[in-house]
Amino acid sequence: MGPVTSRNDAAIGEILVPADDLTCRVKELAAAISVDYQDRDLLLIGVLKGAVFFLSDLMRALTVPVEVDFMAISSYGSSTKSSGVVRILKDLDASIEGRDVVIVEDIVDSGLTLQYLLRNLAARQPASLEVCALLIKPGARKVDLEPRYVGFELPDQFVIGYGLDHGERYRNLPYVAGLNQ
Repeated sequence: MGPVTSRNDAAIGEILVPADDLTCRVKELAAAISVDYQDRDLLLIGVLKGAVFFLSDLMRALTVPVEVDFMAISSYGSSTKSSGVVRILKDLDASIEGRDVVIVEDIVDSGLTLQYLLRNLAARQPASLEVCALLIKPGARKVDLEPRYVGFELPDQFVIGYGLDHGERYRNLPYVAGLNQ
């Protein structure tokens, strides 16, 4: 079976963020980051696996020098709800001490995973630490944190596409859609 990109899959619900809107907003976020990090030592940390598409598009749209590193963390397993228990599956390859760091996240739901990640990275003494999240769900938030750069606000429902998965499927959709369960 080939990649699932058609609307004939019953699990793919309403398109919440069309591909054109994603492209436009990613360019706007990159422009804002480029202004804010002019003449600074920018390091983007991509949170695997979901942020890969967003990170890739964001990096290509930046107009400032940038380096990239990756972390893989887990709080879901195969569920559609966060377990609240965060595990680091892959840590950074290099030190972030003294660096200007922007965490690139695909989505912020409860905020618990991101809160853990911010605490963990802040302890490594970066010069600055901010978050760029493609999607946020304000209605699902359980902790008080607001990413500096936000792409879109979504209702509290499980979403797929543009890197976001359900059981490792649907990441390759060119848009963000609800998941019919």
